[in-house]
Amino acid sequence: MLLSRRKSTMYRRAGGGGGGGGFLRLLGILPWKCSLFQLFFIVLLLGFLSLLWLQFSCSGDESRSQTAEATVPQKPCVLEPLPPIPDDPSWGPHRLAVLVPFRERFEELLTFVPHMHRFLSGKKIRHHIFILNQVDHHRFNRASLINVGFLESGNDTDYIAMHDVDLLPLNEELDYSFPTAGPFHVASPELHPLYHYSTYVGGILLLTKQHYQMCNGMSNRFWGWGREDDEFYRRLRAAGLQLFRPSGITSGYKTFQHLHDPAWRKRDQKRIASQKQEQFKVDRTGGLTNLKYRVESRISLSVAGAPCTVLNILLECDSNETPWCAFG
Repeated sequence: MLLSRRKSTMYRRAGGGGGGGGFLRLLGILPWKCSLFQLFFIVLLLGFLSLLWLQFSCSGDESRSQTAEATVPQKPCVLEPLPPIPDDPSWGPHRLAVLVPFRERFEELLTFVPHMHRFLSGKKIRHHIFILNQVDHHRFNRASLINVGFLESGNDTDYIAMHDVDLLPLNEELDYSFPTAGPFHVASPELHPLYHYSTYVGGILLLTKQHYQMCNGMSNRFWGWGREDDEFYRRLRAAGLQLFRPSGITSGYKTFQHLHDPAWRKRDQKRIASQKQEQFKVDRTGGLTNLKYRVESRISLSVAGAPCTVLNILLECDSNETPWCAFG
């Protein structure tokens, strides 16, 4: 089954020294023979001139800056502050809630928020970015954070983007519009820089709120990284929802910029206790209906001119049901 815009899927050396005396003789400053007092005066004068030169020269600062740049790892580049973008009625009636599960990735966040605000505004997509910050002491639970974001995003948004903070869309042809026909997997296996298996639905996935509700959200049993998307794929099928993916995108794996650097930030991918067996099971009852959490605080802020809301979230864990929620 093909659509024109979306396709369905089955399930540089400094100069050397020397010659200093010759240079002074050339200027007529230093005679061949001079008294000790004259020599002292000349040295004092040269010292003053050197200080004056340093005062008006920035070359020393530049060389130090270049050395520092060569030794200090670079942080993601933050875009310049954005001009206010009018909420034009021609943008249409729909409003997207960008749900971003998050914990301690502040460098990525400083890049992600202004990038996404500029990208979506350029495509005339009404949107609000929600940073779902897990502040409890449990292991990271991406799925539960998305469930919280869904429930807390308000009635002024009618569809969601389950969006990783380390994945930036680069191709302007990527579609973020309202997914009327069914869930739309923006970061499809053919385009994602890392994951290429056919049932992958992670990275960036758009759904109407109605369709997300039909799936009872995502399972809350996945503490640590991985496998929650695979279980959600099975939920989409069980709900009878057709999955769509981009068509006509020719930029391949350069469609997105992946910010994550595994060399200095390792993900929590441990499998604890019976979690290894549990990860392949279908959670037929859990999701929005059994989610337990508390929003510690809600903060509206601007990152380089781009607005977003940060929800500081405390997730609850039943250690009897999912003992792998604790670090161990």
